[in-house]
Amino acid sequence: MTELAITRAGFAPDPAAAAPGPGAAASPLVAVEDLRVSFPASGVEAVRGLSLSIAPGECVALVGESGSGKSVTARALIGLAGPGAKVRASAFHVDGGDALTFGPREWRRVRGRFAGLVLQDALVSLDPLRTVGAEITEVLAEHDVVPRQARPERVRALLEAVGIPDPEVRVRQYPHQLSGGLRQRALIASAIAAEPELIIADEPTTALDVTVQAQILRLLADRKAAGTALLMISHDLAVVAAVADRVLVMKDGLVVEEGPAREVLTTPRHDYTRALLAAVPSASRSSISRPSTSRPSASAVPRRPDRAPEGAPSGPVLAATGLSVAYGSRRAVDGVSFRLHAGETLGVVGESGSGKTTLARLALGLLAPDTGEVTLRGGPWSGLPERRRRPLRPAVQVIAQNPLDSFDPRHTVGRLVADPLSALPRRRRRERAVELLDRVGLPPALLGRRPRELSGGQRQRVAIARALASRPEVLICDEPVSALDVSIQAQVLDLLAEIQAEDGTALLFISHDLGVVRQLSDRVLVMKDGRVVEEGDAGEVFQRPRHPYTRELLAAVPRLPA
Repeated sequence: MTELAITRAGFAPDPAAAAPGPGAAASPLVAVEDLRVSFPASGVEAVRGLSLSIAPGECVALVGESGSGKSVTARALIGLAGPGAKVRASAFHVDGGDALTFGPREWRRVRGRFAGLVLQDALVSLDPLRTVGAEITEVLAEHDVVPRQARPERVRALLEAVGIPDPEVRVRQYPHQLSGGLRQRALIASAIAAEPELIIADEPTTALDVTVQAQILRLLADRKAAGTALLMISHDLAVVAAVADRVLVMKDGLVVEEGPAREVLTTPRHDYTRALLAAVPSASRSSISRPSTSRPSASAVPRRPDRAPEGAPSGPVLAATGLSVAYGSRRAVDGVSFRLHAGETLGVVGESGSGKTTLARLALGLLAPDTGEVTLRGGPWSGLPERRRRPLRPAVQVIAQNPLDSFDPRHTVGRLVADPLSALPRRRRRERAVELLDRVGLPPALLGRRPRELSGGQRQRVAIARALASRPEVLICDEPVSALDVSIQAQVLDLLAEIQAEDGTALLFISHDLGVVRQLSDRVLVMKDGRVVEEGDAGEVFQRPRHPYTRELLAAVPRLPA
């Protein structure tokens, strides 16, 4: 049985996992040759000549930058390429049938029972009007997986299997009542409910902290060992290394390299694959080797408060003292204090539910603490009435984990980015919006698009551009690069470091990606159950962790093969 080993050094595939699963030599469940997916209305050819097969017990991974065609490929394999899509192939077989002849009825049979789909954005995928329990129960009922009386116990078991605590409580909750990590796990539970022969996982661990990520990877590996086929899409190459047997590297709709996972990830042949690997941040070192860019390396830009730009205040620009917030009997934040200076990055790490996002809401003044206070520039912040806080708000901006939640879906990208620029003349606003998009690596052509017309990575970059519009003194970053592929992630991290060097911007940086936190942060807070269990210099915390919980987090970090 193929297993994954969690070692002290990190989460790594067991040597036996390098070989395909038990059914990999069997007839493929999916086989497609020369797949081409185009959108004639926009003139875009998203996939160009891809050939792919997936056998029982095998995991095939698609990697590449946002917009490379990975998600379109995955959706095309189950008849969901998108409105207006034209799908062509010289051969296309799914579950023993000729998919080129499938109509809506045949594709409906494929989805759910034969293939389970886990999308990147759980909030969009889950029905906001149904509880988590009802969402999963529908799958069980639709495909008659278990008798009616056994369904509640089956739902509870599925929630437990994907690592959701208190399943008896969560089963009655709606998606908006769950954290991003809990929503993602609920979506995975729904996808595997009918025990499909194929699981298509599109960024299945994007919103998960490292310990839950390790649990989900073990779950997927166990499914693979039992004969389930996996098609995994991920920008996290270490996650791919932990599960995948074969890797296809995509760029601009083309497969530029493919082969056994270990071979592709250790001895890549194509320059593009090497560039992707060079951009991967590591929790074990503070600087990374990456392709050259026009911006300075994040590791080379001074961010320490003793090197802050001239004119920066000597005291902290943002400070918290004894913050506590309770929801009923549960303390979401319990006695947390911190000081954040100009030009400094304070990283905050911990599992989903540890209180990180609640701390961000307190720092933003969106939530009043039960006890304690937050100060801005040495003056009151958390205790101010909103009418007095509003003129100060441009100084404190947020990059949210889920930008789709924070955007008005009716507005275009141009309006979203230009809204904070209302003091500028209309023409200058557009020019400034174009400049901001360019800084985060987006073309001006996106100005007329709406949020739902963008990929997850594109939406995240728009959120960053919008946050930078008012040139804030403090940026509250709640998982700001979780949806980005490694090359764009590297660009955004360099951008944040450049902004700090130029403007002295302070960052409160919340992330479950310990490699990113290690690269960017000066100091780190480790949170568990609302409390800070360890804090200190980033290098010290990552190299010589004192608390058992910190050591547990670091042990669960996925890593690339040597």
